[in-house]
Amino acid sequence: MKRFLYIIIYSLLVGWQPIGAQLLSPEAKVSILTSEPYEGEVFTLYGHAALRLNDPARNLDYVFNYGIFSFDKPNFVYRFAKGETDYMLGIMKYADYIAEYQMRGSRVTEQILDLAPVEVERIWGALLKNYEPENRVYRYNFFFDNCATRPARLVETHVLGKVDYRWEPAAKTFREMINHCTRHHAWLTFGCDLVLGSPTDRIATPHEMMFLPDYLREAMASAVLIDQEGNERPLVKETQVTEALPAEEAPAEWFTPTVCAYILLCVVLLLTYREWRRGCHYYSLDAVLFLVAGLAGCVVWFIAFLSEHPATWPNWNIIWLHPLQLLVVPFSLVKKARRMGYWYHFINFAATTLMLAGGWFLPQHINPAFIPLILTLWVRSESIITNKKYKMA
Repeated sequence: MKRFLYIIIYSLLVGWQPIGAQLLSPEAKVSILTSEPYEGEVFTLYGHAALRLNDPARNLDYVFNYGIFSFDKPNFVYRFAKGETDYMLGIMKYADYIAEYQMRGSRVTEQILDLAPVEVERIWGALLKNYEPENRVYRYNFFFDNCATRPARLVETHVLGKVDYRWEPAAKTFREMINHCTRHHAWLTFGCDLVLGSPTDRIATPHEMMFLPDYLREAMASAVLIDQEGNERPLVKETQVTEALPAEEAPAEWFTPTVCAYILLCVVLLLTYREWRRGCHYYSLDAVLFLVAGLAGCVVWFIAFLSEHPATWPNWNIIWLHPLQLLVVPFSLVKKARRMGYWYHFINFAATTLMLAGGWFLPQHINPAFIPLILTLWVRSESIITNKKYKMA
């Protein structure tokens, strides 16, 4: 809600055109601000980036923030899942911006760029243009168009020359990078691994890695600016770090998805063994398990096929989590439908067997919690196809 309150503050700055209309002094500076990740909110786990325009001679000191959004917009969760989340450019005073990050415990690194006055003016003009009402809202894309990529692109576009990043990071996939950010939040990592498909497992280029503020900071530190005459100079002239209050450590998670998944598998194995000993079948158990799998499959299917997110398809989790799993509910509870259910479980048994046997060869990361969950569905389908009474029902 703090971010939403910023929008109210920014609305008070709409009438600032006299400030924007004046020319900057030769003392004006442009900086890249990158803040450390904060464990308190989901959207702060990845850090943040913004641009600072500081001109002491004109009494201007503003932060241009491309990471503003509002939870109060209608159907926010649906639009976010569909990839239709709109972010906006907001402006606030530098002192207020820094105060918030200091209070939450996120250290902010400021990299003052070595730019000529004409380059600062070009960036200033571009920022004012971006802040016009018809331009300030943009369609957010987590990997390729976010609060970190926009400042970098704006600097690259408006300097007189070329920005050459002399940064040689270790090769990483998009998934490795975001999973590192969520490493203290196992359920969030589980959810990301569930809905993000194989494109997330592609090795990112060094420039693409700059979608995360930490990597943007590292890339900027190594960058040089090659002017139109071929002369080179470091892009960052000075680096300053604003310390913050000690951040709270993320609480330890005991009931992680992997632990819960293995507990579920053990319970299902015990119940399946009990069935075998008693010569019966727990149809309600199948109905519950496959109902949950089918509902989860609806989410995976929706995001894979209907969302605008760039890295959700192909998603190999669709082999074991898909809407057709909901068919097991009537196949289990309606006696006359159980013969059809036998053939469905035969197909599901084959599919989950292939997933278990070939999962390590798929071009997609398999979360450790997926294995016991797939085994759970595999065990129940196996108990059906080996049950002659079920087949003849």
